[in-house]
Amino acid sequence: MNTENIDAGASTGELTYLALGDSYTIGEAVPAAGNFPNQLVGILKNKGLKVAGPKIIAVTGWTTSELQDAIRAEKLNRKFDMVTLLIGVNNQYRGESIDSYKKEFTALLQTAIDFARGDASKVFVVSIPDWGLTPFGKNSGRDVAQISKEIDEFNAVNKAISKDRNVSYTDITPASRLAGSDNSLVAEDGLHPSAKMYLDWAVNVAPSVEKVFLKH
Repeated sequence: MNTENIDAGASTGELTYLALGDSYTIGEAVPAAGNFPNQLVGILKNKGLKVAGPKIIAVTGWTTSELQDAIRAEKLNRKFDMVTLLIGVNNQYRGESIDSYKKEFTALLQTAIDFARGDASKVFVVSIPDWGLTPFGKNSGRDVAQISKEIDEFNAVNKAISKDRNVSYTDITPASRLAGSDNSLVAEDGLHPSAKMYLDWAVNVAPSVEKVFLKH
């Protein structure tokens, strides 16, 4: 779990950023600078936003319930200017039910909103990517089409909940499926995204953040 930058931005006038998730947030198999939150910060800085390095609460393998447990255990009592949330692939991988995911994601999204001082416009949800088309997925012995179907079902849930609460939602799932024909989008472990794919996610999330924080 990344606990760096916990106080960054508090006294410098920079926007503070909390990133919640799993391997897709911590950036398993890529350098920290190449993960999605850090690349998002870089893009925002290039757009003229002063953003502190992200506070990341994410561990490879976490489900929604494990992320929520970790947040409670951390006893983080500060607020943030912006929060991203990307969680659910491990619920799907372990065969957990859509109903339990719906309940747990709803609670997590509220937690994210609370961290953003109750302002839903400062929370940015990212869809679950499709791991089934990666080399690992293709060699996993599982039905790739079924994986995609289930990922779509989980994403239908997190999208509906996000929209119901007026939270920004970025769908990176179709682009993640390009990994099936482009190995440059996959990290050396054959499963997780490369820094190149994370950059694409950051590029797609950035406009929603800019819309909130950049005054034209």
